[in-house]
Amino acid sequence: MKHPENSSEYKGLQVNSGVNSAPIINPYRRRRAAAVLTPGDYVEGILKGDVSVLGRAVTLIESTAEAHQAIAQEVIEKCLPYSGGSKRIGITGVPGAGKSTSIDEFGLHVIRNGGRLAVLAIDPSSERSRGSILGDKTRMEKLSQQKEAFIRPSPSAGSLGGVARKTRETIVLCEAAGYDNIFVETVGVGQSETAVHSMVDFFLLIQLAGTGDELQGIKRGIMEMADGIVINKADGDNIERANLAAAQFRNALHLFPPTPSGWKPEVLTYSGYFGLGIDKVWDMIDRYFDYVKASGYFRTKRNEQAKYWMLETIDAQLRHSFYSRPEVAALLEQKEMRVLNNEQSSFTAAKDVLDFYFESIKHP
Repeated sequence: MKHPENSSEYKGLQVNSGVNSAPIINPYRRRRAAAVLTPGDYVEGILKGDVSVLGRAVTLIESTAEAHQAIAQEVIEKCLPYSGGSKRIGITGVPGAGKSTSIDEFGLHVIRNGGRLAVLAIDPSSERSRGSILGDKTRMEKLSQQKEAFIRPSPSAGSLGGVARKTRETIVLCEAAGYDNIFVETVGVGQSETAVHSMVDFFLLIQLAGTGDELQGIKRGIMEMADGIVINKADGDNIERANLAAAQFRNALHLFPPTPSGWKPEVLTYSGYFGLGIDKVWDMIDRYFDYVKASGYFRTKRNEQAKYWMLETIDAQLRHSFYSRPEVAALLEQKEMRVLNNEQSSFTAAKDVLDFYFESIKHP
């Protein structure tokens, strides 16, 4: 490689060394530690709609540390009077159905109409490493740029019950922060639907067309929970197949018993990628809320859900209290060996352990 500056015609010239550029990072600047907030500070920030404070409060809810849980529960209790004013919508569907893309479009529709949206997405976790991608913000590119939207993925980490309870508590904080629409996205078709159904007002099932038998692999229980079924990717050459799939689902719904609300689930087609038919889907959701509020079912369902989560929390606390005692764990190990060696039945062994646990509570 030739260097022209070494040529004889430039012999009289002198090349000076350049000026060293200043470092990009200031070596004298230290990262400021986050200020410690009191429960009152959290509540004040949440009620003002401070997204940073809301995010920190949700982190407290997700924490397993007892000190964090104590603060979180106090914050939730104080935010409770300001909650309950949102539309809670659960969104589920088979993997690849386009849930995140659809939420992206649904959310933009909400914001364009003057609403504020919180998306709580339960992200699949590895059963082996407990790791989670938490990539919902990258899949909701448009929505993640909107200041009126709050997106919070939560790793399931193999503990669906715990995540479901924390998601319900997060809903309370989001409503207190002024979000009048709450989307809860599930990990897919499975047990998570039952948990999500118990914390939302409207349950939306997203399906695909052109994948063979449209009803194959869809559990009856999930279809019975759905308040609306939408066929995604109804665009281009797939429109006819989407319409056919919608007709099949409508026929299948006629075989199911009436819903507790009296609402007849509707089946619609749309395209999340191209944003086609989003208005029709949201009109259906609005009609549902008008219907259940007029009939009184809306309040009845909210009350039933509140009782359900009270009982679920009692159950979870009892399990934690039982299994966290070292003496109970030691006795369990002994009883397991006796059961495996056919020295004692499973039922009497369980009774012995429970008797020991209740006695230890009476005389700690």
